Amino acid sequence: MPKKVVTGNYAAAYGAMRSKVAFVAAYPITPQTFIVEHISEFVNNGEMPCEYVEVESEHSALSATVAASATGVRTFTATSSQGLALMHEILPTASGMRLPVVMAVVNRAIAAPINIWVEHNDIMPERDSGWLQVFCDNNQEVLDMVLQAFKIAEDKRVALPMVVNLDAFILSHTVEPVDLMEPAEADKFVPKYTPPSPFLDPGNPVALGTLVPPDYLQETRWQVDEAMRKAPKVIEEVNAAFAKQFGRNWGGMTENYMTDDADVVLVAMGSAHATAHEVVDEYRAKGKKVGLVKLRFWRPYPTEQIRKIVSKAKAVGVYDRAVSFGVGGPSFIELRNAAYGLGVPTIDFIGGLGGRDLSLEDIRLMFDRLLETAKTGTVKREFVWINTRGVEP
Repeated sequence: MPKKVVTGNYAAAYGAMRSKVAFVAAYPITPQTFIVEHISEFVNNGEMPCEYVEVESEHSALSATVAASATGVRTFTATSSQGLALMHEILPTASGMRLPVVMAVVNRAIAAPINIWVEHNDIMPERDSGWLQVFCDNNQEVLDMVLQAFKIAEDKRVALPMVVNLDAFILSHTVEPVDLMEPAEADKFVPKYTPPSPFLDPGNPVALGTLVPPDYLQETRWQVDEAMRKAPKVIEEVNAAFAKQFGRNWGGMTENYMTDDADVVLVAMGSAHATAHEVVDEYRAKGKKVGLVKLRFWRPYPTEQIRKIVSKAKAVGVYDRAVSFGVGGPSFIELRNAAYGLGVPTIDFIGGLGGRDLSLEDIRLMFDRLLETAKTGTVKREFVWINTRGVEP
């Protein structure tokens, strides 16, 4: 199909339709609302044979989605910010029950103060909920990753829920040319869902959500941990299969650019990657050996890949669109853990919070600081707040 100009929200909704989702529970919240509105239109127009349920809150949306998934059907929902916070109680339920729910999260700042623009502080607290998480940097990737998410989550080696993250407004409401694959193409990649063992079986009734004593709970936690550790292999396989069929390779766990011989490397997530990519080209043209890593998967974290890249660099920076107060950016904390013992200087750059623009000049400042650190071997400031009034970068 020829490319069409669509928003990131439309791409997410279209991906759910092309994945033959059978159940959607929806509750609106800016800037996610258009995802479930588009799905509602698909259902109303007869394009998407799906049970569409309007509920009274995000807590109910995920509760209904989890329950539907347990019956053995493919399910999808979407949320953002405060809505995700309200879902928090149910997130570990989905992973603990090993249900392959897929959810789009349009990343938005958490109140207070109230802000509807991009920030990653809504999804970062869900790091340990047992959900796989991928961050997209353009609308085509949003569509493609919704399809891949179902294939990854439903793989019996994983059997865990998955979040597809897209930045508020920068992707959700911005239009880009997107290849909207034909139904036959999507069907070939994501065939009809056949659950391995649905809980709803009249011939073999079971009770769900019962009390589990200490004799059994720990093993369930180990099983989720093992599934998360096996997920990278599945992610790479699904990425390769998608690239073979559609000709688009998103890189698997990470997407690396000019890192093989780089003196300094910047790690970024989400839409910031595209901005940084332009500066890498600019600096390479000037003979400066800089590289870029798009951290695609937040969970499972690509420890092996990150450690390999860091070990070859003289300095590494992380751009965080979130902050763990008093500690640093969540992504920086994870990178420092992955790079433990390598002795490579690291710097955390925090910025873009609440939708503040990330400019080319901001990226240049980051690379300049990293190049200075690589030259001197000394970190001037470990935590750098970018473009913040009254704060020296």
